[in-house]
Amino acid sequence: MDTIGYGIVGTGYFGAELARIMKDQEGARIAAVLDPENAVQTAEELGCDVETDLEKLCARPDVDALIVATPNYLHRDPVLMAARYKKNVFCEKPIALSYKDCDQMVKAAQDSGIVFMAGHVMNFFNGVHKAKQLIHEGKIGRVLYCHAARNGWEEPQESISWKKIRAKSGGHLYHHIHELDCIQFIMGPATEVTMTGGNVAHSGPRFGDEDDMLLISMEFGNNTYAFMEYGSAFHWPEHYLMIQGTEGAIRIDMANVKMTLKHADGTEEYFLVHESREEDDDRTRIYNGLEMDGAIMYGHPGKKPPMWLHSIMKKEMKFFNGIMHGEEASEEYKPLLTGEAARAAIATADAATLSLREDRKVKVEEIKG
Repeated sequence: MDTIGYGIVGTGYFGAELARIMKDQEGARIAAVLDPENAVQTAEELGCDVETDLEKLCARPDVDALIVATPNYLHRDPVLMAARYKKNVFCEKPIALSYKDCDQMVKAAQDSGIVFMAGHVMNFFNGVHKAKQLIHEGKIGRVLYCHAARNGWEEPQESISWKKIRAKSGGHLYHHIHELDCIQFIMGPATEVTMTGGNVAHSGPRFGDEDDMLLISMEFGNNTYAFMEYGSAFHWPEHYLMIQGTEGAIRIDMANVKMTLKHADGTEEYFLVHESREEDDDRTRIYNGLEMDGAIMYGHPGKKPPMWLHSIMKKEMKFFNGIMHGEEASEEYKPLLTGEAARAAIATADAATLSLREDRKVKVEEIKG
């Protein structure tokens, strides 16, 4: 097997762990890392080079692909530079904070012929796979409606994370775009969006400037609908995806972790959300402990992700490395490898943002222009 050389852009909490995981994949090598703060210690750990210039990193002959895990607002330039040098890319979510930037990135990847994979981890959840299988088998009939919630209560912060600054993270909707993407993974792209909400309970110097309560209604043009709740202004925390059909329903609970299939006769079947009962129980423990704050789990360089998250990151890296070695993706995953699925999610998020700003229902096509 040929060895694929990887360059890592951004070695914070997530980027450093993705690099560790990729280093252990068959036929993978970390060639160099780039990060203004954490590169040296990460390079020493991984036994690789440090680069301080993005173009030099992309120009290296031993770098075949980039893993981009910078803060959200810094994704565009590494992806465009990778496309310029015809290097494949894995980019963490959200791949951009506007449809305009996202579209530019996708088109650059298409023009250069590279793989452009978005880090939408819910696509790799065992529970999401099982839900799609059950839907395909007709277990809940025709899908009518999805309801997702990802919320909690945030206490004042000693220091303000970039994740809480709208211009850097995009706020709850963009930073936690997983649920929006997953709904469209199941139902297809939304056609119209309405969003209401705002910053209702978290203003002042010990909070960021993001909205802490967002309520989003999505329409799909075929008499099917979805609704999402995001934010850190909820004292009753919830994190789930519910799928309602004509013959039953599916609930993927990511707080008290369990997946339930409810049949039309009221009987229920249960499935794992992650790969094992141990992983599901570990995530339940985290949600019921003190490691979550306003629906966000804060990390820092050197901190190890929890068991369930490490497992799903490993599945992502194994999949991307396999694609780099010529493995074929199934039809449902091909849009994940071109940026198209991620671009569709950003289009819907931008439509929701415009809806909130202008207090009206917005057609997603308006965003695409």
